[in-house]
Amino acid sequence: MKKSVYLKDVVSLRLNQGKCNGCGMCLIVCPHAVFGLDNGHALIQNRDACMECGACAQNCSANAVTVQAGVGCAAAIINTALGRDSSSCCCLEEPKNTPATQIDMIQQTD
Repeated sequence: MKKSVYLKDVVSLRLNQGKCNGCGMCLIVCPHAVFGLDNGHALIQNRDACMECGACAQNCSANAVTVQAGVGCAAAIINTALGRDSSSCCCLEEPKNTPATQIDMIQQTD
């Protein structure tokens, strides 16, 4: 199976191996197998496959992983689905003159 690569050398993902406690949670939650284990500590084995979802950082009990979640491809896909234009990749602005989305309709019924 071909590995996913988004944009080369632009991901904000960082790992402080000195803080890593070797729990392996980053390996479990990462949807693209970005991490591996070496000598009881995590390592980044495929940085360019990271989609910056933030699952690794949110689940790292040692705070060894940092990433600017939402600034990568995932944010662009979500914003497009919500009717935002491509320039709003990193913003949370409201869609302009777009029909109500399913999310809007769900929120209105809550």
